Amino acid sequence: MKLRTFRIGGVHPQENKITADMPTKQAELPKQAIFPLLQHIGAPAKAVVKKGDKVKVGTLIAEAGGFVSAPIFSSVSGTVFKIDNAIDATGYLTPSIIINVEGDEWENSIDRSEKLETIENHSELTSEEIVDRVKNAGITGMGGAGFPTFIKLTPPPNTKAECVIINAVECEPYITSDNRLMLEHADEIIVGLRLLMKAVKVDKGYIGIEDNKPEAIKLFVEKTAGIDGIEVVPLAQKYPQGGEKQLVDAVIRRQVPAPPAIPVNVGAVVQNVGTAYAVYQAVMKNKPLFERYTTVTGKTLKNPGNFLVRMGTPMRELIEACGGLPEGDNKILAGGPMMGKALTSVDVPICKGTNSVTILTGDDARRKEAQPCIRCAKCVNVCPMGLEPYLLAKCSSLKNWDRVEAEDITSCIECGSCQFTCPAHRPLLDAIRLGKSTVMGIIRARNVKK
Repeated sequence: MKLRTFRIGGVHPQENKITADMPTKQAELPKQAIFPLLQHIGAPAKAVVKKGDKVKVGTLIAEAGGFVSAPIFSSVSGTVFKIDNAIDATGYLTPSIIINVEGDEWENSIDRSEKLETIENHSELTSEEIVDRVKNAGITGMGGAGFPTFIKLTPPPNTKAECVIINAVECEPYITSDNRLMLEHADEIIVGLRLLMKAVKVDKGYIGIEDNKPEAIKLFVEKTAGIDGIEVVPLAQKYPQGGEKQLVDAVIRRQVPAPPAIPVNVGAVVQNVGTAYAVYQAVMKNKPLFERYTTVTGKTLKNPGNFLVRMGTPMRELIEACGGLPEGDNKILAGGPMMGKALTSVDVPICKGTNSVTILTGDDARRKEAQPCIRCAKCVNVCPMGLEPYLLAKCSSLKNWDRVEAEDITSCIECGSCQFTCPAHRPLLDAIRLGKSTVMGIIRARNVKK
């Protein structure tokens, strides 16, 4: 059988899936938990607790701050120490709720049993009820983007969903948290997919899995064999296949147009496999989103592993649980080496979108010196969006904003394929990110004036 994949660009970085065969462990409770109020795309959440308040696991501590926003729930029990600025993965100080941990008392409303709940046993669930529970549980995209999930489940009036695609690709090097989640909670993920299908009123669901996860493919093929409308789609390994537009192309052979178009414009609603699991927990177990699967990894890390982590846990404590930082030069990333953010502090907390803490050491941690562009066009060949990265980077460095907007810089998904493949080690993505954020700001300002 020929494996499917997306048709434009892509690269094949070394996998380094060091932790693929390591079962997930429960991370220790932190001594103090930090909850940034902005853990999603959109408006920051608004704190509903104050210094001295007592909270339990699952207590609402911040409500949505607008339509495109999401509430935040405590992952620990204890006392609110303060509401203050704390450093997040961007390197900036951001308003946060800081809680001193005391014990592990959960809200009684959360069903902590291991019993699998199925759609057949909950025929009372309507599409609207599913969307409401997802919204109220604070679920956002678990693959890193952090878009509030309920918005994806309520497509714009001029669009019609035809299918739900579960992103189980995990194409980024080093990261294995989604793979472990699939192997350990396949039944719950499948129920989560069926809930998502019911929410958007479609009868077709796909689960896209790259072929470097044969156990997961085999397991999901077996588990879905008797379920109408669900298809497991094995995919050839290629980065960045986990990008929404690339996955839609690979699975249903439709290409999403340039922004503002989104996958539902071609009939697809895409959700990460971790999001499907969180939807199951929210709808069937009344469990808000306050913990997630996270990989802590690195070639020289003493004891790398996969963890079920309470959000708000400082990365320092996870790294210490893995044997501490290795000797020598280290670069610590929230995420993987292609799209992860380099951290300025190990006290940054695990948030909703933190699928990995990756520690690069030695030569991997250092950038090579940039050389003049040799006009080889490799960056053009690998761009999955069909852009010209060398041109976007150059025009961005010259602050030629009109030109980069005309050249479709907002279509860039910031995958880093151009920078990865550049033989001259040009910092292409750095310049493009600056240009993209500037142009998006110009577009927003222009729209306000209208």
